[in-house]
Amino acid sequence: MAGQTQRSFARTAAAIARDFPNAMRFRARAARDWAVPDGFARGSKHPVVILPGVYETWHYLRPVAEALNVAGHPVHIVTTLGFNHRPIPDSARQVWECLRALDLREVTIVAHSKGGLIGKHLLAHDDTEGRVRRVVAIATPFSGSRMAYYAIPRAVRAFRPDDPVVASLLVERSVNSRITSIAPEWDPHIPETSRLEGARNVTLPVVGHFRILLDERLPQLVVDEVEREETTT
Repeated sequence: MAGQTQRSFARTAAAIARDFPNAMRFRARAARDWAVPDGFARGSKHPVVILPGVYETWHYLRPVAEALNVAGHPVHIVTTLGFNHRPIPDSARQVWECLRALDLREVTIVAHSKGGLIGKHLLAHDDTEGRVRRVVAIATPFSGSRMAYYAIPRAVRAFRPDDPVVASLLVERSVNSRITSIAPEWDPHIPETSRLEGARNVTLPVVGHFRILLDERLPQLVVDEVEREETTT
């Protein structure tokens, strides 16, 4: 059993290492083109707010944001999140302040990784005025990740399954029906998977926590999920 555990950890760690260059592609894109396009805020459909993962910027979700904007959705970036390393409740409050400052309503949150936890925190605790309709989360550790026990940065260790914030959000099931969780077939960063009880769970046939963001099928899948919910309200 110990040998199997070691082999499983080694396989997962190797897969994480292979996925890391995919993350760096987005960091390189951000360095080349940092500014938020002026046209993102224009559109006639329900607004979308983009929430990246930990140590990420909105550029990680740029292909998705562009597809949503082309489809007619005004897309908003919460620039005050920076590299998104603050605790989840603090980040959720920042997003909530942005929603109120811009007077955004009927909002869909589109998020990667930690961003999905921020979105669920908004639904469960911060959105006291009913501004957020849905959360479409990509590769989000709703149940935490045991790989976080091996992490050094505090912002990553916060994804441990026994972290108080993660644990409390997991048992908060009343908002799960308003969440779509999109996950790769295997995510070495999240061995527990991104499946969320009571949510709409969608699997994209790709391997990797960051590789899924590069998959050419993802932008249209997110647009379809956002607009599928629009037709049912």
